[in-house]
Amino acid sequence: MTPTSSTAAAADNGGLQAGTPAFRRANLALATGGFTCFALLYGTQPVLPQLTHEFGISPASASFSVAAGTLSMALLLIPLSLIADRYGRERLMRLGLLGAALFACASAFMPDFHLLVLCRALLGACIAGVPAAAMAYLGEEIAPHARGRAMGLYIAANALGGMSGRFLSALVTGWWDWRHGLGALGLLGLLAAFTFWRLLPPAQHFRPRSLKPRLLLADVGRIYADPGLPWLFVTAFLIMGSFVGIYNYLGFRLSLPPYGLGPAAIGAIFLLYAVGSASSALAGHLADRIGRSRIVLLMSLTMAAGIGLTLAAALPLIILGLAVFTFGYFAVHAVASGWVGRRAGPRRGLVSALYLSSYYLGGSVIGSATGWPWIHGGWPGVVATLLACVAVVLGIALSLRRLGDG
Repeated sequence: MTPTSSTAAAADNGGLQAGTPAFRRANLALATGGFTCFALLYGTQPVLPQLTHEFGISPASASFSVAAGTLSMALLLIPLSLIADRYGRERLMRLGLLGAALFACASAFMPDFHLLVLCRALLGACIAGVPAAAMAYLGEEIAPHARGRAMGLYIAANALGGMSGRFLSALVTGWWDWRHGLGALGLLGLLAAFTFWRLLPPAQHFRPRSLKPRLLLADVGRIYADPGLPWLFVTAFLIMGSFVGIYNYLGFRLSLPPYGLGPAAIGAIFLLYAVGSASSALAGHLADRIGRSRIVLLMSLTMAAGIGLTLAAALPLIILGLAVFTFGYFAVHAVASGWVGRRAGPRRGLVSALYLSSYYLGGSVIGSATGWPWIHGGWPGVVATLLACVAVVLGIALSLRRLGDG
């Protein structure tokens, strides 16, 4: 039996069935893509203090090396999702991942900060082709009973990629410099792009959608008329903004006295993403069993508790607080992503893009804007800003309980 025919067989009864070879290939391919996207996108985050020193810029300015990629990704997610809805998912994901790897390599050679920011923006633009298409692919190709598990695994791979990319960048920076760190990530991206290209099964349930403006506007109207989807988009904006904000500026806090941590030690903090990998996979599984709204509410409270713990002066308590926050964040993201897919209807690509556009806009806007409370209010100012974001998420979680889990 050929790979295509085995995939088609595995996709009988409404999608790829859990436990089949095609299901495993799809999960491994998309996990590789998700891993690589997050590894490449946030490669400059652990070396922000080094960028401020080399280029003579402020912490808030240095954060634009992170925000440029997330902002360009956010802006292109919707148009690229429309292209994916019309012409298919696989080619867009493959080319996007390859382009991102090439720009990641180029980032290591940029002679000034403005060119570095431009290169990171182009990297984010390439990555934009992957996440919206990936979420739509999962929604179309995975059997309904296994979608929560598949989405949880995909988000877990995102967490692992974010952890590994940041840690590798920081570790290599500690040995040599930040340019070698970004170059190492670029080489990792090229290897991952080849693996993804080889593994991804062909789509069996894709149906092209029209790009006519009238139909598109009607689809957008239906999406925003949904009682749950717009609030899930706001949730994505706020949780990602909180996540980028806390990791952006905690590195600055820990590089200063009395902690004085170096690049490798700060990079090791990103190993806490392993907690996120565990929580996202677990939350996706539990959401299928006990309900999405309950998980979002509980994990939002967990995020708030973790943020509060980082006010402690003792380094072990700060790390514990960050771990608790990370656990809650990835759980909320995994469940919200799956919930969006469940409510999306026939426009899965567009709905996924709107969710992820909100998500990355939050990372760009709140992640960079948190630099102002850091400059003017120190770490308590950062904590107050992030707690305000999570408080809104808690309110949304309470309001979404009326929808059940549909």
